[in-house]
Amino acid sequence: MKKVLSWLVGIIFTIVVLVAGIFSYWYFGSTNYMLTGVPVLNYHQVNNKFQTCLAMKPKNFEEQMKYLHDNDYHVITQQQFDEYMSGDGTLPDRPVLITFDDGYADNYQYAYPIMKKYGMRGTIFLITGLVDKPGYLTWEQIKKMSADGMEFGSHTVSHKPLTSFDREGARRELTESKAVIEQHLGKPCTFFAFPEGKFDDMVMEETKAAGYKYGFTVETGRDFPWDDHYDLDRVPFFEGPISFKHFRFRLTFSAFSAILWDTHRYFEHIELTKPLAEHIPQP
Repeated sequence: MKKVLSWLVGIIFTIVVLVAGIFSYWYFGSTNYMLTGVPVLNYHQVNNKFQTCLAMKPKNFEEQMKYLHDNDYHVITQQQFDEYMSGDGTLPDRPVLITFDDGYADNYQYAYPIMKKYGMRGTIFLITGLVDKPGYLTWEQIKKMSADGMEFGSHTVSHKPLTSFDREGARRELTESKAVIEQHLGKPCTFFAFPEGKFDDMVMEETKAAGYKYGFTVETGRDFPWDDHYDLDRVPFFEGPISFKHFRFRLTFSAFSAILWDTHRYFEHIELTKPLAEHIPQP
């Protein structure tokens, strides 16, 4: 009986040490991009008007930007990210790439001034067919931000999932949005975000052929140079009653969150393990 008890205690102790070691690695390595990758933060709207998970309140967004600033995180540019992913350059300590999807007008009204206040910049993925439309950025605002260090990428012309088009339609969405951004800003547009994060082999082929260097999804995780450059993860942030705590957890444990999300998705697509998927959290 003593041997069995000793054996069980040994197993429990080993599991505890293993779990503690893994979490220690993620926690203490979360600020070392060479160990845990670069986090690409993903936002959408920043305003007090809409009560949705995608509309971050300005005060909460500022609290997050202040945290990054006060804790010595360094916001990197598209060029720095490109050099890192190409293996041609090193990054400052605690690097983050900040991105916004869709190009809402409140990105100019709220997010942009807050980021300027803390010496930050980011990339806004534009739905070019909605620029100058009510609720969205104007080209005048985009040009002003571009001249001040903000950067831009494509989110297609219409924001319809590219998997809903045939090859010619997907090609048109990719090339026309890229061309109009380059025409207005006079700079190469090489960063792309897949609408709804949806893509398939055809979409991937057309994204590469259109001249984009990087394609971002909505999957949770961090990015390493050896990752597929057209299937890059981001760390999405949402509004809610614990926005800041959620922000800190995802920023620190985004690699751990990615494992849980991937495991949940894997089990969810197998009929036998679907019930198990329901019990796997997606923090």
